[in-house]
Amino acid sequence: MSVPTKPITTEEAVFHWDDPLRLDLQLTDVEKEIQRMASEYAQESLLPRVLEAHRTENYEDIPCLVRELGRNGFLGINLHGFGFLGLNHVCYGLVSRELERVDSAYRTVYSVQSSLATEAIYLNGSAEQKETYLPGLAKGELIACFGLTEPNHGSDPGSMETRAAKVPGGYQLDGHKKWIGLATMADILVTWAKDEEGIVRGFIIEKGIPGLSAENIEGKFSLRAAPTCEFRLDKVFVPEANMLPKAKGLSAPFRSLNKARFSIAWGVIGAAEACWKIARDYTLQRKQFGRPLAANQLIQRKLADMETQIALMSQACLRVARLLDEGQCPHEVISLVKRHCAKTALEIALTARDMLGANGIIDEHHVIRHVLNLMAVNTYEGTEDVHALILGRAQTGISAFS
Repeated sequence: MSVPTKPITTEEAVFHWDDPLRLDLQLTDVEKEIQRMASEYAQESLLPRVLEAHRTENYEDIPCLVRELGRNGFLGINLHGFGFLGLNHVCYGLVSRELERVDSAYRTVYSVQSSLATEAIYLNGSAEQKETYLPGLAKGELIACFGLTEPNHGSDPGSMETRAAKVPGGYQLDGHKKWIGLATMADILVTWAKDEEGIVRGFIIEKGIPGLSAENIEGKFSLRAAPTCEFRLDKVFVPEANMLPKAKGLSAPFRSLNKARFSIAWGVIGAAEACWKIARDYTLQRKQFGRPLAANQLIQRKLADMETQIALMSQACLRVARLLDEGQCPHEVISLVKRHCAKTALEIALTARDMLGANGIIDEHHVIRHVLNLMAVNTYEGTEDVHALILGRAQTGISAFS
């Protein structure tokens, strides 16, 4: 073992309050450039239009958003061929973080387009299906959705009621899907149904086909900047060529779900960071009893807690991304970070709302929008409790799901 000839010292090291564990020093030049591009796009293009989108639930801008994501090369950024950039999962996570720093709905669109629908075809499709659909999805010229969840079966997709009956030339699908992002504007709907043997299969349904109807879910208080939908299948005929040949059983949709959960873990860090820095700036500027709010011990304690949690979450997500790139990431690891990051980000947003006082409920300060969004993100694609059961099963070898 070699002994250093000069003592190692950190006396001259500078504390970076906004990145205390120096995530920036752990990124490659390519990763830094993707982060810069995503941040610039999100702050300059998305932030100026998010308030109106959230207030009005006007979704006319979403197709434009998808095309912009495609032009920037963000869609399916970790996939190879077919027009995808073929970069790594760190880049995917960094883009997710910058999009959700503006709004969870925009990151949700990104996750649906990049992981759920696109990866379902990428991983399970035939060569012909990939050539037909993936280039358009990579460019943002096609919008897709992922139809797994049903009105009566959210956390228990294995009990899905949608059925696929074999008929001459293909399958007849009947069922009802709910809580499906982008379904009303999707060009293709990647839909999961049980065949006559009870095996879960995947199908590509193109819009406009007879028997398919979709509508936006009204009255939601979360993710208002992008559509959340339901669609019905009434004797919908799907050609044999549109069944995903490599999808057999729930493991197929779960592979896509895991990548989306990964993007959620990264994304909510962006929302938490936005709330933290808004609260910091507000309490530095807001004066009560003759001095800034930030001079109070309770405020500084809350800011320190936010800083600590965000720094630790960032390191955890970076490690998970590296494990994915090395092929060493079991799905339980993604459950761990999705569960922890979503829960912690919501706690940070609620704390920031409190720190802003009455202004915390005004949307021009952005925090209340993040609070509302994170309530949904904390629930979808596996609640905190469901992911706890996944981790509990891994520790004990006993399933508590049934």
